[in-house]
Amino acid sequence: MTIAGQVSKVEVLKKESRALRGGLAEGLADGRPAFDEDGYNLLKFHGIYQGYDRDSATERKQSGLDKIHQLMVRTRLPGGRLSAAQYLALDAVADRYANGTLRITTRQTIQFHGVVKAELKQTIAALNRALVTTLAACGDVVRNVTTVPAPIRDAVHARLDEDARRLSQHLLPATRAYHEIWLDGEQVAGVQEDRPEEDALYGTTYLPRKFKIGLAIPEDNSVDVLTNDLGIVALFEDGVLQGYNFALGGGLGMTHNKPKTFPRLATPVAFVAPDDLLDAAAAVVRLHRDHGDRGNRKHARLKYLIAERGEEWAKAQLEAYLGKTLEYPREVPRFEVVDHLGWHEQGDGLLYLGLPVASGRIADRPGESLHTALREIVSRFGCDPILLPSQDILLSNIAPENRAAIDEALRGHGVIAVGDVTPVRRWSLACPALPTCGLALTEAERIQTPLIDAVEERLARHGLIDERLSIRITGCPNGCARPYAGDVGLVGRMPGFFALYVGGDFAGTRLSFNLVDKLAENAVPDTLDVLFGLFADSREAGEGFGDFCHRLGRGALLSALAQSARKAS
Repeated sequence: MTIAGQVSKVEVLKKESRALRGGLAEGLADGRPAFDEDGYNLLKFHGIYQGYDRDSATERKQSGLDKIHQLMVRTRLPGGRLSAAQYLALDAVADRYANGTLRITTRQTIQFHGVVKAELKQTIAALNRALVTTLAACGDVVRNVTTVPAPIRDAVHARLDEDARRLSQHLLPATRAYHEIWLDGEQVAGVQEDRPEEDALYGTTYLPRKFKIGLAIPEDNSVDVLTNDLGIVALFEDGVLQGYNFALGGGLGMTHNKPKTFPRLATPVAFVAPDDLLDAAAAVVRLHRDHGDRGNRKHARLKYLIAERGEEWAKAQLEAYLGKTLEYPREVPRFEVVDHLGWHEQGDGLLYLGLPVASGRIADRPGESLHTALREIVSRFGCDPILLPSQDILLSNIAPENRAAIDEALRGHGVIAVGDVTPVRRWSLACPALPTCGLALTEAERIQTPLIDAVEERLARHGLIDERLSIRITGCPNGCARPYAGDVGLVGRMPGFFALYVGGDFAGTRLSFNLVDKLAENAVPDTLDVLFGLFADSREAGEGFGDFCHRLGRGALLSALAQSARKAS
C-alpha cells in the first residue's frame, strides 16, 4: 500500500508509530497528568480518548490551575454480548477506576469516564482479566461490530451472533503493541499470539479514518445498519442463510457550514455468498484503505468515495480484490425495528428482560438505583447482559421462576417499569457531550431527561403520548447518537442552541433534513409542539411523524412555524 500526494500529520504519525507503539510507553511512565499530542492520537487505536473536565476548565484557568485531565476508555464487545462474570468485572472497574458509572454506547459497548492517567494501565489490565479488550474500539480501524441484540435461540440469531464475532476477530489489527504497553507482554483478549506483526490488512498507516460495521436482518434493524461504512443485511429463507447484501458508504459525521461534508446512508453494492463474508468484508476495508482521502480527514470516510465514484465502481473494486464476480444486491423486505424492552421468551425455555437506561448511563440517581439493581440481579441470578444500540440493556438466560424476584428487586431499587416508559422516552438517544467530550458544542445527555419531560407534555396535549417517535440529541454534528436518521434530530450548534432535523423514518432508511438551523434549547419543546399539532390534524392513516414531515416538506413546515409565531405575537 502506498500513500500518494500530501498526507495529514496523523498519517505520518501512524506510519512512524511502529505498529501503534509510538511513545505511549514512555508517556505512560513520565508522571505527567496527560499524554502529548502524538500520544493523544495513538491512544485512540487502543480504545482510549484523552480529554478534560470542561465544567471546571474556565474557572481553573482563571485561577492559574491546569485542567483536570481524564480519559475515556471504551471496550470492544461484538454484538454487545457479555457474560454475567464479565459484567460484574466491568462494574467493579467503574467503581475502582472510573466515575462509578458504566455508559452504554449506540454501538453496543461500554465506555468508562473519569479514568486518570496514573491508573490507566491498571484499568486496561482489569478489563483484560475479564477477557474484554479495548483494542480497536476507537481509531482508524474497524471498530466494534454491531448486530441484532435479541438472544433468540434459533438459527438466524445464532448465525448473526457468530458472524459478528468472526468479523470482529478477522478485522482486528495485528499489532502486539497493545499487550506490550498495557499488559506487560501478556496475551490480550481477542488477539491471537501467532498472528504476525506485519499487518496484511491495515499496513503501516491503517485506514484513512474510522470504519464501522453493522449486521442486521430486515426484520430487525435495531442497529441502524445503513448508518455504517459497511452495512451487512443478512438474508434468510426458512431459517437458512442465503447470503448478505453489502451496503457501503454510510456515515453521519459532518461539519456545520461545510456542505462538502454530509451525512449519508449506505447504499447497496453487491450480494455476497455465505462463505465469502469475511473475505468480502476485508475487501471493503481494503477499498477504503487504498482509495480513501489521506490528506483531508474531514473527507476521509468511505461515504465520500461511494458518493463520488458510485456503486458500480465500488462493486468492480471488490470483485478485483476477491478475484470473482459478485451478484447485484437482492431485493429485501421493508426494514422493521423491534422493541426489545420488557419480558420476552428466548425460545429455549428461558426469558430475557430489556430495561431502559436513560442516555445509556448505568448509575444510581435519587429515587432510582439502577447501577446497584443491575449488580444485584446479575450477581444473584447469573443473567448474561446484552447491550442495545438504543443504549439500553437486556438481561438474558433468566429462569422463569426468577421473574417475580427480579421484578421485585427492580421495584425495590426504584427502577422505572418498562410499561411506565412512554415511547418517546423509550426511543430517545443522547451522546455524552459536556463535560467529557472535547468536541461538544452544547449539552446532550444532561438535558435529555428534562427535554423529554417537556416533549411528553406536548405530545399528551395532542393525544400523541403513545406515538412511536425517536428523538436523538447530540452535542455536535459528528452524529454519535445518529440524529440524522431518526424522526427528530437535535444537533449541537453552539452553546444553548441546536439545529433541528426532521423527516427521517423510524426504520432507518431515510435521512432527515435541516428544518431550523439555530434553535434555542428552551424553544425546542414549543417548536415541536407546533409540528405535533399539525401532525395530529393532518397525518395519514398509519403515518409516522418522520414520514409526515417528509411528505409535507421543509417549506410547509416552516410556513406552519411562521404562522404560529405570528399568532403568538
